[in-house]
Amino acid sequence: MPTVKVEFRYAGIRVRAIDRSLRFYRRLGFRVLRRGRMEHGGTWVHLGFPGAQQFLELNYYPPGSRFFEPIHSGTEFDHFGFRVSNVEEWERSLRRRRFPVVARVRETYENIVYTRDPDGNWLEFFGPVPS
Repeated sequence: MPTVKVEFRYAGIRVRAIDRSLRFYRRLGFRVLRRGRMEHGGTWVHLGFPGAQQFLELNYYPPGSRFFEPIHSGTEFDHFGFRVSNVEEWERSLRRRRFPVVARVRETYENIVYTRDPDGNWLEFFGPVPS
């Protein structure tokens, strides 16, 4: 087993309308922690609940995005997010152990590798961008 530290941080869900979802989760008591845009045009928002260490990520993928799929009731779950201490080492470990690497994101501020479980659920492993 690799010596990479792994920590569960969040679950991501796909939403049809980001503003409508934000209103709903804010009414439940969640607070916006961060928000941003993805290179492919999508939008994400991290929501935290007071006192919780994990957070909820809302993801909107517009038509034309490589991650866009029509949402049908029950398909809104997007992925689990895990922070790892070394993404490159973790990716090598996934490949050695024959886990499918279904997406790899290396951007200026993001370093992420994705795999899928046997039922097709995505798991994101993110960590520091190498210098």
